[in-house]
Amino acid sequence: MKLHSLRPAKGATHKEKRLGRGEASGRGGTSTKGNKGHQSRSGFKNRIAHEGGQMPIQRRVPKRGFKNNNRIEFKVFNLGQVDHVVEKYGIKEFTLENLYINGLIAQTDSVKILGNGELKSKLTFKVNAVSEKAKAAIEAAGGTVEIVK
Repeated sequence: MKLHSLRPAKGATHKEKRLGRGEASGRGGTSTKGNKGHQSRSGFKNRIAHEGGQMPIQRRVPKRGFKNNNRIEFKVFNLGQVDHVVEKYGIKEFTLENLYINGLIAQTDSVKILGNGELKSKLTFKVNAVSEKAKAAIEAAGGTVEIVK
């Protein structure tokens, strides 16, 4: 086999439609564009969301609600989950780096600790946010909390 002898598999390519080459070709006259209208004219480009003059769906459907651009999305860990994570992955400090290394969060995630459950081990937390209940429970178990930005 040589480079000059390579060709596509049989049936993989198709002949291009030759439009507007006389009535005998079967594609003369209107050249498969139908009769009249802006879609049959030269220079027509089918724009995204164009529905041929019908009101587009993004304008027919009403806008609802509110999206806060300043909202901070947290990856949430409850105190009950923290003990499980510490046992499973052998983490000594509950930090963003340790969580990322073990594949529990993405590199850009923010982490918040919530107070649901019980904390059995004494741990150091270096996270983005902590609830008041969780902070009290961590300090009661002998751990420390450091807020990282």
